[in-house]
Amino acid sequence: MTKRIVILGGGTGGTLSANRLRRELGEGAHITVVDRDDQHVYQPGLLFVPFGMADAEDLVRSRPGQLAEGIGFHCGEIERVDIDGDRVHLADGTVLGYDVLVVATGARLMPEETEGLTGPGWRHRVDTFYDLDGAMGLESALAAFDGGRLVVNVIDLPIKCPVAPLEFCFLADWYFTELGIRDKVRLTYATPLDGAFTKPVASRTLAGLLEAKGIELVTEFNTGEIDGAGNRLVSFDGRELEFDLAVVVPLHGGASYVDRSPGLGDEFGFIRTDEHTLQSKVRDNIFVIGDAASVPTSKAGSVTHFEGEVLVRNVIRFLEGNPLDAAFDGHTNCFIESGFGKAMLIDFNYDTEPLPGRYPGAAGLPLLKESHLNHLGKLMFSWLYWHSLLPGRDLPGISSAMPRAGKQFPAATESQGV
Repeated sequence: MTKRIVILGGGTGGTLSANRLRRELGEGAHITVVDRDDQHVYQPGLLFVPFGMADAEDLVRSRPGQLAEGIGFHCGEIERVDIDGDRVHLADGTVLGYDVLVVATGARLMPEETEGLTGPGWRHRVDTFYDLDGAMGLESALAAFDGGRLVVNVIDLPIKCPVAPLEFCFLADWYFTELGIRDKVRLTYATPLDGAFTKPVASRTLAGLLEAKGIELVTEFNTGEIDGAGNRLVSFDGRELEFDLAVVVPLHGGASYVDRSPGLGDEFGFIRTDEHTLQSKVRDNIFVIGDAASVPTSKAGSVTHFEGEVLVRNVIRFLEGNPLDAAFDGHTNCFIESGFGKAMLIDFNYDTEPLPGRYPGAAGLPLLKESHLNHLGKLMFSWLYWHSLLPGRDLPGISSAMPRAGKQFPAATESQGV
């Protein structure tokens, strides 16, 4: 009997999962992808738009155009999921029954949740590069910026691509240097963290890079209000940061339909998920990939890619009645643009923080070190995204498990086999 697989979300996770499942199951499954629109945005490219390094129109392609033949696509808003009845209800009245549900609806921006963020100055003196409109707006804002204080502010975690706000700072430093006005610009990075990043070794390296570039680091800044009329960021402890231009990363939450689906999500709208099998903790026939999952790793595109291999294998095992494979180790890697044609690379998982060395092996790309090769790697990733990652193909020499080869482990850690 043909199995019904419904995939909610036609972004990175939903698309690569659908294509992998289609290749593995063929006619043995009827696969339907659901999304509210037909605009698949290459989100890593949003970082480059404000600096004129990418054209917004080149980042958007048709969602069904990325799906293999035989995969259905339904364009419509999700009203709710009935986890007891195994049905998805859409706003247009369509009801989709499923044997397996894959949740891949990512994270949404919630700027309205921060006092004043969408008030005076929004999309003018205050903006974000985390969506297409904001990235394009910031391109115009930066072109007109001739000096003053530019503050990059992360409201709270988790956020998509946690290194992207740091990258914006580094690229802004490069951008204004090239324009010859860097000495007229005060760059500030304000974060709720107690350091530049969540992992100690990487945090020290990135903090050093901020200092070397003359970018002010303000830690433990928990933004409570954005006063767009007064050009101020105000933290809950009363501290204030004045700005001439604020680049804000808003609060993130799960997709809104999750709140309308009893039992599906947690208080933030994310799906409680087994961190190793990617099976949901709410129903055995629901699996989760990408930013929608409440797993203790970064909400980054690389995580979604590495999760795809494990998720598809476990969906098939579930359909066959076999035990699941607890193989996902939280593998994450990120290129970090540092400006002037250079970038760093970090690679880590649940148990191992970013370390120096090489990736994916001793002869690979340098880790936690600036290099032009890493910058080229980040630029090349756009092609790999459309032609390899989304089609669900494996990248040669790169697996879902974090490689140990090439990394410089501390002696004590290495001896414990961590």
